[in-house]
Amino acid sequence: MDLGAAQRAVETVRSALPYITIGPPIMHYGPAGDVHIDVPLVYHDVALDRVHFDPIAKSPSPKGRPVHAWGVSVDRAEVVSIMEQVLKELRVVDAVEFRKPEDCWVVPLAWKVLIVAHIKVTSDGTQLVPDYHLTAEMRRFASW
Repeated sequence: MDLGAAQRAVETVRSALPYITIGPPIMHYGPAGDVHIDVPLVYHDVALDRVHFDPIAKSPSPKGRPVHAWGVSVDRAEVVSIMEQVLKELRVVDAVEFRKPEDCWVVPLAWKVLIVAHIKVTSDGTQLVPDYHLTAEMRRFASW
């Protein structure tokens, strides 16, 4: 295993973090009246990952714990405002995991004590890997 590539992956994400922006919130409404909100992290007009947003706590939810809320009113502008502040507070975790099926490193992003996103980086540690499925989803929701 190339530990140098792993370290490069962390540095690649750290260098890109100031240029990452918030994409349009993606609101998923369920048949039971529940809402689930994902907020894309965007780099050069492509999505890298999504942050789950808790509309009750009005804050990010940890990776792997999407919140489904009932009976809440969601203001898209408020979600964007909160997530823009969260974005300023994100930090790169000095650790990686390797995903063999995708042949890439995964670098976690943390907000406070929560890991809220995973940024994929090529196996040589030099380039961010876009999430094309999320990018397409983001573009569909942006046109609403």
